[in-house]
Amino acid sequence: MSDFWIACGHHLLDRDESGGLRVTDEFLKAYFARPELMPPRDACPVERGLHRDMLADPRRAVGADDVTAIADEDARENWRFVLGFRDLMLRHSTLEAAYLAALRSRSNDLPPLFINQLVHVILRNVLDGSNDPFVLRAAELFFRPQRILPHEQALLLGDEEVVGGRSPTPVLSLISMLGTKVDAQLDVLSEDNAESYWDRSDRFDMALDLTAGGRGSRALAQAMTRWVSHLLGIDVVIEPLTEPREVKLTWYIGLDADATRMGDRLWHGEELDEPSAGRVLSLFRLTFADSRLAMESLQGEPVYLILAMTADHKLRMKPQNLLAGLPIRRVEAI
Repeated sequence: MSDFWIACGHHLLDRDESGGLRVTDEFLKAYFARPELMPPRDACPVERGLHRDMLADPRRAVGADDVTAIADEDARENWRFVLGFRDLMLRHSTLEAAYLAALRSRSNDLPPLFINQLVHVILRNVLDGSNDPFVLRAAELFFRPQRILPHEQALLLGDEEVVGGRSPTPVLSLISMLGTKVDAQLDVLSEDNAESYWDRSDRFDMALDLTAGGRGSRALAQAMTRWVSHLLGIDVVIEPLTEPREVKLTWYIGLDADATRMGDRLWHGEELDEPSAGRVLSLFRLTFADSRLAMESLQGEPVYLILAMTADHKLRMKPQNLLAGLPIRRVEAI
């Protein structure tokens, strides 16, 4: 089985008896060795000493005064964030538990970067053993913002960091634009090149076809199914829809901020105008394998999942919505 997403550091973590990820000193040291925390030549003695101590003992207690004593303001902020992230991980038995605690905490002020990194490594655990590059590429939506790439009737997604700021219409290698010079070139994931995903998974340079009825939307449904099962311990069935006209939104979950706003409007009986409706990328239907887990008010109705892009053709999926928005009876018992 080929490895993937090596850069997330999953190989530095241990697993507990239930399959959850346990933080290790090696994983923590990797954070303190990041370039953002490497003291520059002109760093004050306090910053240098703190960095040296954390590399020696990454679980060492650090007081607020230790950080306040750092001379550089930017360095102080970086240390506060990374120590807050470290403390979150150390307070819980697994990274999965730390992630769920962060979602439920009203006082959580961690930058989205750290939450996305948690999602990244947890998903690597969720999908361990997967042999389907389409599912892995679809799962990148959970922690990597995407840009919608214009191409006829197909719905193609490219990684925002890879294509953003380089060309408003990057060339796709399967859709050549002769005579046009741009900086970013992507391959659209297909049956013909799927095996190349294993060698380039950390580059995030393959586009995904999310056209309704295609393999991409089915792959995303599989990734979401495994995400819910691993983190909530319940079995659900998620299937993509191609004809949303007959959908009755008894319960819905917006998988991003724009989709949530659209779902709210539909819930209140409004009709989406044409530009808003055109920004809906995908619709999924979720049902519980055990209907007794659903709230009584659902009365056997499915849950609908909405995925949408922003007005500037970007997608920022929020996988936490899929966990927090499910109408589960007695969540505390799961």
